Amino acid sequence: MILRAVNAVQQGQRGAMMPWSAVALGCGVALYFSLSVEPGVPAYAVAVCAALVAAALGLWRREVLGPMGMAVSLVALGFCVAGFRAHSVAGPVIDFRYYGAIEGRIVGIDRSNSDAVRLTLDQVRLDDVRNTPRRVRIALHGDQGFMAPQPGAIIFTTGHLSPPGGAAEPGGFDFQRHAWFQSIGGVGYTRAPVLLLEPPEDGVAPLFTLRMGLSAAIQSQIAGQPGAFAAAVLTGDRSGLSQASTQDMRDSNIAHLLAISGLHMGLLTGFVYAALRTFLALIPAIALRYPIRKWAAVAALLSGAFYLAMSGGNVATERAFIQVAVMFTAVLLDRRAITLRSVAIAAIIVLLHRPETLMSPGFQMSFAATTALVAAFTGLQGAPWMRKWPNWVKGVWSLVASSVIAGAATAPFAAAHFNRLAVYGLVANLMTVPAMGSVVIPFAVLALLLAPFGLSWLAFWIMELALEWILGVAEYVAELPGAVRMVASPSPAVLPLIAVGGIAICIWLGRARWLALAPMALGLVLWQGATRPEFLISEPGGLVGQLTDAGRALSRPRGDGFVAGIWLENDGDPVEQAAAAARASWRDADPGRTTTIGTLTLWHGTGRAASRVIEEACVAHDIVVTNLPPEDPSPALQQAEADTRARLAAPEPAPGAVRASPAPLCLLLTPRALRDSGAIALSLTEEGLVIDTARAHQGQRLWSR
Repeated sequence: MILRAVNAVQQGQRGAMMPWSAVALGCGVALYFSLSVEPGVPAYAVAVCAALVAAALGLWRREVLGPMGMAVSLVALGFCVAGFRAHSVAGPVIDFRYYGAIEGRIVGIDRSNSDAVRLTLDQVRLDDVRNTPRRVRIALHGDQGFMAPQPGAIIFTTGHLSPPGGAAEPGGFDFQRHAWFQSIGGVGYTRAPVLLLEPPEDGVAPLFTLRMGLSAAIQSQIAGQPGAFAAAVLTGDRSGLSQASTQDMRDSNIAHLLAISGLHMGLLTGFVYAALRTFLALIPAIALRYPIRKWAAVAALLSGAFYLAMSGGNVATERAFIQVAVMFTAVLLDRRAITLRSVAIAAIIVLLHRPETLMSPGFQMSFAATTALVAAFTGLQGAPWMRKWPNWVKGVWSLVASSVIAGAATAPFAAAHFNRLAVYGLVANLMTVPAMGSVVIPFAVLALLLAPFGLSWLAFWIMELALEWILGVAEYVAELPGAVRMVASPSPAVLPLIAVGGIAICIWLGRARWLALAPMALGLVLWQGATRPEFLISEPGGLVGQLTDAGRALSRPRGDGFVAGIWLENDGDPVEQAAAAARASWRDADPGRTTTIGTLTLWHGTGRAASRVIEEACVAHDIVVTNLPPEDPSPALQQAEADTRARLAAPEPAPGAVRASPAPLCLLLTPRALRDSGAIALSLTEEGLVIDTARAHQGQRLWSR
């Protein structure tokens, strides 16, 4: 009876199995990343056995068990692929704060959140470091200008390096995992001049060198921020783009125009395909004898591959190229180019190549938008009420509809990851996307064609006008009152519920698809009821934040600014750190500051002056947080720190939480204790003090310190 019902459902979904294959593979990848302990050989053996058994049952009863067997096999494959990828990128990670000589070869140039030029180095050499990381990343501060960073150049400086930091709060974005998959084993900065040891060798990193050379050439033709914008769009080099311009584009919801992703790749290859096909169609001797449609598809594929190489081959661009490659391959095979099947094939290729991208907002937003657009326009194709419309009306309607659909599909992911909703995003997109598609990308191709004749300046001049328009719209919209609405971070279950519901609506055949609105609605309800931690403590111990009726009150107006920004964003609180520190909650207790957690008192001290009075603070207060170890600690203070570290490392009575009362002397959260636990969230309940640690959420994984 059950098998008969399952078979009836499966038969009703014939034709939609390929999209569900991508979903099953993604579920396997998600399973790997959701584990709290790194799986060992037995776990992979179980996965392989499950895949084999499922495949055998599927072959035995193909009609009934075939789809389910394939699904189980794909889940197991995704799990194993993610594990293999995590082990294949493994590299040393420094386990202490390093200060000294840093030497390496430049393999990446971008900008940090503080708007400083940032270099990624390989072939790293550090003084007296046994396990040197494969790559490190340093931000350049201070007086720089003794050399211009060039791809492949070997440089030398003196700077600070630390292990990649963990999440800014329990359950937050795991930068350690992000750095692990980039083989970055140390991050830091330098205020000393960066000096050139050896210039780039001929033939070393030729694509990187060509890309940066092309970026410099573009910015020599188009000055200022429009030139930096053009370089970012065409080469992926954002080092010249200011944080102000970037923030304006984020606040107006057109930051996707900066990312070399599906939009740009689609516009470029689509323009090449349409232009070449139109040109060949004007030559009857060719158009009537040869498959010009396939010739144009090949040319579009080659242009996309060139664009991929010039853009640096990052994950977003690779994903975009795979999507258009699948589309044009379908053209070559005389198949429909734009279907959910082609989107699923692209997703499968991306997940098999870089399974970690499933956890990134870029993957989630890109495929959410693509899937929703393809599903919506496939469903509307040939609608009777559209047939009588003039072509120009259809064009306008398509532009508006695509912006609305893509915006609605990506909005939950953008809000969850970036904590902001651009209120006037639709307007900004309608005003800028046509300029990008009809001017910037076509004239970029034209500039490339005119370059051998010395006439590229003409195309760049027209491009500059469009780029100035886009930046002007971004600035104007971002400055409108209420242009950005901040939202609090959702609980972990919210996005999966919304994603599952959205996928089912797009893929499921039949009216039953609308039942998927239920999990989406549940996700939104849970989001609305989400609560934020009462107290947050940064991993270095330099900042504490207490949630009050007026918003989160921070213990310091400066210091740990990156962490402060993340906390306030996750709260949905659009204020600066200084304003949050001015909120009533903390009391000065020189050399520290105090506040209360119910009946308990918390003291936070920073700097050397505070490190000298930690024992007195520990006697007077229940919880003590400091960013420096105590000077000359007494045996009692040493015991308090040891008790605290043991408490933080104890098994949790509930997922991600340690329930305890303060230690006999105090709960002493020093840098050493916080290094083991990561960032901490505190709250007081009837059962006692609840301590939630970032390490408990992260688990014991390859990238855990």
